[in-house]
Amino acid sequence: MEKGNGGFSETGLRRLRDVLARHVESGRIPGLVALVGRGGETHVEAMGTMRHDGGAPMRRDTIFRMASTSKPVAMAAAMVLLDECRLRLDDLVEPWLPELAGRQVLKRIDGPLDDTVPARRPITVRDLLTSTFGLGMDMTALGTPIMGAIFEQGLTPDLPEPMPEPDEWMRRLGTLPLMHQPGERWQYQISHDVLAVLVARVTGQSFETFLRERVFDPLGMKDTGFHVPAHKIDRLPDLYAPDPRTGEFVVWDEAAGGRWSRPPAFQGGGGGLVSTADDYHAYFRMLLNGGTHEGERILSRSAVELMTTNRLTPEQQAARHAMAVDNVHVSFGQGQHGGWGMGMAVRTYRGDYAPVGQFGWDGGSGTSTYADPHNRLTGILLAQVGMSVPDPARLIHDFWTTLYQAIDD
Repeated sequence: MEKGNGGFSETGLRRLRDVLARHVESGRIPGLVALVGRGGETHVEAMGTMRHDGGAPMRRDTIFRMASTSKPVAMAAAMVLLDECRLRLDDLVEPWLPELAGRQVLKRIDGPLDDTVPARRPITVRDLLTSTFGLGMDMTALGTPIMGAIFEQGLTPDLPEPMPEPDEWMRRLGTLPLMHQPGERWQYQISHDVLAVLVARVTGQSFETFLRERVFDPLGMKDTGFHVPAHKIDRLPDLYAPDPRTGEFVVWDEAAGGRWSRPPAFQGGGGGLVSTADDYHAYFRMLLNGGTHEGERILSRSAVELMTTNRLTPEQQAARHAMAVDNVHVSFGQGQHGGWGMGMAVRTYRGDYAPVGQFGWDGGSGTSTYADPHNRLTGILLAQVGMSVPDPARLIHDFWTTLYQAIDD
């Protein structure tokens, strides 16, 4: 181990920097910020520019739309409530979310919305925490009536309809049948937004206010929230969704006047946060430290262990495994993790350079955030190029490969 490098070799860090620079110089990734932390050492690379046609350089304090990497962080709000016994794992959600009482379940995933059977049991807090309550984004079911209804009702993040305020969102959700019986199958996304409503109703505070008081402020996450205030908007790059056919840069969300320039109607736990590399580093380091940050306890060790270890059976996550293994052309090879905890993926087998036990998640805006207890390591890669093209997924893959090859002890 070379002195002062926290267990990274100089040669390895140089390769990491060179590989990231290659992606930026290709013209396909306008700019990025990468942070790697191990022990007391932190290395940050800020490369490229805020816009694809130039402009201000990327900086360490650039603010990014975190997309689905919001999930592991937003989950902390529910874990605080579990720690305080204001929620219990097997409580029914109906007292707080009456819209989810008396569910009907589709007889078959591609069937008409009125061809249903009654749910075998009510939905519990555990079902929401593990993303198994019965509804979600199922990329293997695109084109079915239920997926069509989810999009049309504005139940997913601004695709294509903006999400309405929480009570109206819950009302619309309550008009739909479940896709699977409660507890039967892992499904993406929607449970995290239901959890945001649950936290707000249990606490009597907005989801953002509770997160700020109990998680963001204690961790010093001063640039994390659900929108970027006017005095910081110059630190937010445009978000691109390149044309899959031509690769041409299309602005999906501009910074000034865009979706994140004002408070949203719906503060969603599934994908709404903006943040910085240092803010996310503080959060993932807290998880690695068993729930403490600079001597202050944010979450109990038990809550952290529950979040960051696999909660699912192979049957529950069959669709997710199929997406990772059989549909790699759809996910650009992302998703070889194995398990899912609460709000994040957990490695249960060695599918690439990362060891079993690594936890975290990736975001469709070109973000990737994981921690690795075995190596006491955190890695955060932030760009703003959407997964409409393979380039951000390849950047993420190369970041993790070069990060792991840089370990030297």
